[in-house]
Amino acid sequence: MLQNIFTLIIETIASVLGGVLLLRFWIQAVRVRPPQQLAHFIFTLSDWAVRPMRRLLPGIGGYDWASLIGAALVAIICILLELGVRSALSASLIFSLSALLFFQWIFYGLIALLIVEAIFSWVNPHAPLAPFVRALNEPLLRPLRRIIPLIGNIDLSPLVALILLRVVHQLVIYLIMSLT
Repeated sequence: MLQNIFTLIIETIASVLGGVLLLRFWIQAVRVRPPQQLAHFIFTLSDWAVRPMRRLLPGIGGYDWASLIGAALVAIICILLELGVRSALSASLIFSLSALLFFQWIFYGLIALLIVEAIFSWVNPHAPLAPFVRALNEPLLRPLRRIIPLIGNIDLSPLVALILLRVVHQLVIYLIMSLT
């Protein structure tokens, strides 16, 4: 019982921090300026981890590698803590589960962004966050929009992107688990 509670707390904290670090990486990768309040939240929550790592991992090629590596380290620490509680430490298990957790954060984050954009398009396309979310999704949707035509003035590329993300997610899970 206490192990499950500890695991829930660790996974929640790690998911929030890992998600923020991945969002910080993605914002800089697609060169999108977030709204000020959101930027303040993201940078306040992650600066303590990113700034010291930037001394070792400067931004190369316009990418914030410290944020990406920071998210991977959070996944590793999360898995280490969970396995440590269960006394099941093994290097291959730690690597596999950390990689799995890291890639799940990436896929679920991208899926969430697509769903948020769909909701904005239905409810309030002129919401203050709508252009920001649209810009974050653009690198995923642009190639699909070239291939998939509008059908009755409806853009099906987000739906195709969701399906493709799920397929790639399943492939990544299979590959990681087969390495164990």
